[in-house]
Amino acid sequence: MKRAPSVPDRVSRRRLLAAGGALALGPLLAACGDGTDDDGTGDESARSAGEAAGGGGPWSFKDDRGRTVRTDSEPKTLVAFVSTAAALHDYGIECKGVFGPTEPIEGKPNPQAGDLDVSKPTSLGTAWGRFNVEKYAALQPDLLISNMFPAPDLWYVPEESRKKIEALAPSVGISIARTSLLNPLRRTAELAESLGADLSAKKVTAAKARFDRATGTLREAAGASGGLKVLAVAGHADQLYVAVPDSYCDLNYFKDLGVEFVGGEKPDEWGFWEALSWENADKYHADLIMVDNRSTALPPKEPAEKPTWRQLPAVKAGRTTPWSMEERFSYAGFAPVIEQLAAAVKKSKRLDT
Repeated sequence: MKRAPSVPDRVSRRRLLAAGGALALGPLLAACGDGTDDDGTGDESARSAGEAAGGGGPWSFKDDRGRTVRTDSEPKTLVAFVSTAAALHDYGIECKGVFGPTEPIEGKPNPQAGDLDVSKPTSLGTAWGRFNVEKYAALQPDLLISNMFPAPDLWYVPEESRKKIEALAPSVGISIARTSLLNPLRRTAELAESLGADLSAKKVTAAKARFDRATGTLREAAGASGGLKVLAVAGHADQLYVAVPDSYCDLNYFKDLGVEFVGGEKPDEWGFWEALSWENADKYHADLIMVDNRSTALPPKEPAEKPTWRQLPAVKAGRTTPWSMEERFSYAGFAPVIEQLAAAVKKSKRLDT
């Protein structure tokens, strides 16, 4: 897979994390392949949802690459990127295998896993570039699912073993870059419904209602903030990465709700991050700082050891809040995220530069 722009490289700083070698495969399992619509139009995913809910019969879903996956029956053995699996779990759809970070962070459950019990599905690898193809084959998968950051590459599916992985089962990709948060939320719900989820279930509708209330609260808080400036960052050993807000669907949506972001004026080639040396951590004035909460970023105590970080007005004032940069794309997942940001905006105020 090409360099994934949504996470800075902790190892080489030139690419992303570490690349893992592909493992040899035994005989390939029979699986229906991906098809691509010639014109890339239509709403086959919506039609397949109704068919799957009715039970039995062929299954199809058109993903955000414009590819329509068709199988003879509804896929049952699902394998997904951990955040995607966690989102499907919120709709009652369980995955047999996951890949991506699942390890606890400072003794607490990994936030990317949401409410998913990560001890139940088979882990195919937790680090970038580490996807155990033999384990994947042993699961006899019906469908592989991941986000795209950006399309058409599937997040955390290694480029060097992609062909072997794709030969084992069809795949679905949900685009989460350079779009509004509302789009991957909607598309993930559509996928869950096509796989048998009941979107009218009380748990699902309650989560959507909570999300809507949270959205209203954040809009109100942003409107009353008096031009509060917000910065979203990821800390790494020798650099501070400043997010380009329009490239991230959550920040993009928060902007629509009135949150005023700063930073990312000189992004990298992918347009997702601006890398600053820690000596230049004060390039942007911010009244509130959102800090990447994933295991691939520095834990909060480590940036605190950087003098330039400690001297930032927002840090000195205690105005930092976790940034759930890879939250699961379900309403249940994002409702508390938006509530947390709304509370942080309410508590913050304009600081002197």
